Amino acid sequence: MENYGYFHVACITPAVQIADVETNRKTMQRLLHTLRPDIRLAVFPELSLCAYTCQDLLYQNLLLDDCLAALKALRDENESEAILAVGLPLRQGNHLFNCAAFLYKHDILGIVPKTYVPNYNEFYEKRWFSDSEQRMLDTISLFGKSVPFTPNLLIHDETSGAVIAAEVCEDLWVPIPPSTRHAGHGANVIVNLSASNETVGKSEYRKAIITTHSAKNMCGYVYTSAGVSESTSDLVFSGHDIIADNGTIISESEILEEEHILYGEIDLEKCRSERLKFHTAMQIQDSCTYTEVTIRTAPITQPLQLMRDISPYPFVPGEEAQRSKRCMQILHMQAAGLAQRLKKINCTQLIIGISGGLDSTLALLVAHMAFERLGLNSKGILAVTMPGFGTTRRTRGNSHKLMAALHTSVKEISIHDACEQHFHDIGHDPKQLDITYENTQARERTQILMDLANTYNGIVLGTGDLSELALGWCTYNGDHMSMYGVNASIPKTLVRHLVKTYAQEMRKTEKTDIADVLDDICATPVSPELLPPKADDEIAQITEDAIGSYAYHDFFLYHMLRNHYAPAKILKLAMLAFPQEERKVILDTMRIFYRRFFTQQFKRNAMPDGVKVGSICLSPRGDWRMPSDASAAAWIRQVNDLQ
Repeated sequence: MENYGYFHVACITPAVQIADVETNRKTMQRLLHTLRPDIRLAVFPELSLCAYTCQDLLYQNLLLDDCLAALKALRDENESEAILAVGLPLRQGNHLFNCAAFLYKHDILGIVPKTYVPNYNEFYEKRWFSDSEQRMLDTISLFGKSVPFTPNLLIHDETSGAVIAAEVCEDLWVPIPPSTRHAGHGANVIVNLSASNETVGKSEYRKAIITTHSAKNMCGYVYTSAGVSESTSDLVFSGHDIIADNGTIISESEILEEEHILYGEIDLEKCRSERLKFHTAMQIQDSCTYTEVTIRTAPITQPLQLMRDISPYPFVPGEEAQRSKRCMQILHMQAAGLAQRLKKINCTQLIIGISGGLDSTLALLVAHMAFERLGLNSKGILAVTMPGFGTTRRTRGNSHKLMAALHTSVKEISIHDACEQHFHDIGHDPKQLDITYENTQARERTQILMDLANTYNGIVLGTGDLSELALGWCTYNGDHMSMYGVNASIPKTLVRHLVKTYAQEMRKTEKTDIADVLDDICATPVSPELLPPKADDEIAQITEDAIGSYAYHDFFLYHMLRNHYAPAKILKLAMLAFPQEERKVILDTMRIFYRRFFTQQFKRNAMPDGVKVGSICLSPRGDWRMPSDASAAAWIRQVNDLQ
């Protein structure tokens, strides 16, 4: 069964009996028997075989011998399909080391000794342990076999593509953790066997450092900590387990929780894609020698289970407070970009076409904010409404209400006569409601705006958004063209939220006239209004009836460009994000998306300037460079194969 690049992991925090190794081993085996069958990596805490808080009992040969025997028993009796990471003390020569042991099936793959041994405040590990630099050899003899014994150990699972490395507790907390080097040498999953005691505020710091570390190293981070069953003579251990993936917390245990298993998954495909794209982060600055052990775990046969939520609207924050804050930040970024362009070219006049739809509304709001930022009179914004064959009373009325509320200059120019003259000139039957009929209106409007810009010594502000650029849902050299495009990196699913947020801000300041018209614009269906309305003056041409839901298109766009996923994985995620939708509808929309995305690149190659405000932008000068004649065949074939 296809697992779509997800590597399923678990943190296991057992209840321990201090220095009772045999009981601890049996507890660990009991918990392993309860693991989900798709788990391929299970991580236990630091010194989990004997318990972290053994203190001077670590000098006792009996305890150390018991740990060796327990490791052998775990190896011999292991029935799990998972790679295991187990904590224990191990002797090599004249030194004792705090170690992470990797096991798979009936084999010990390697041992990782702790590099940074703390000796401050409540920690005094140097009383018992040496750091990894004190090891005599890069191997250790265990049960008649020479086993790798080095902090520079990589466990490569060829089945999943996981490359696993380890650090032990304090290793993470130093300025340059060993895992930074591990990541540079190919590790995409870092495990940390920890015994981190709990103090007020420490859990927040722990979570922050793991989140940041997994983000900057573009890896998964599996952090398993000793639990409340450790000795409480001086400290409390909380069992705070965390699974992070590329800067996102996938799952997290409650602090002070009793014995537990925490599940999560690492998106190895995203790790790989991120590193290929942001490759400067993976430049290796040292010449360390690494030992790689290669294994093959059993393929996953269970249906895909994910701990993470798959948002149907990846461009839009789900939580309302965060969404409002993000939307205001975006509006200010758009306004700042426009304000600087006007300032740099010494321009105090803007020309903008207003349709009564969401995109032009957003552009006008941004223009108004930019003028406020520059201290310019809003009358310098010439807002032009150009009713055509498909314009309805609702959108025309909203255009005028908005322009009046924002105190812009207003001009209305009907395009009926000009378009009919053009139909006559080119010999087109106006009763034929085809693409020529539609694009004539779009280009006529653009011509008017451009000529007005000459007349008023201003620039034309574009209104088209990111989703329209992705699909090429714009008329080449029509609404596709402007002198600056403030919405160029705003996806359609976000536009409505930006306008709603602005309306909410207006209500806070009792500017209800602006808020009311913005609310009605948000409730208006998305349409280019290029075809005649229905008899009741309702909009006849609904964009999403023709090309499919923008929610789906934006979902595809995000996961194709941000995560670089193939259609098969995007479809699987879409089915999780939109469980109510039929598979056929999503596939049909996906086919439209890939066909249009590839065939419409020529429009993006000639798109005007516009600031990037999110993680995705299609500017040919910035984020996206693609030949206009690239073939979509491979993508379409995969979509067709998914039927």
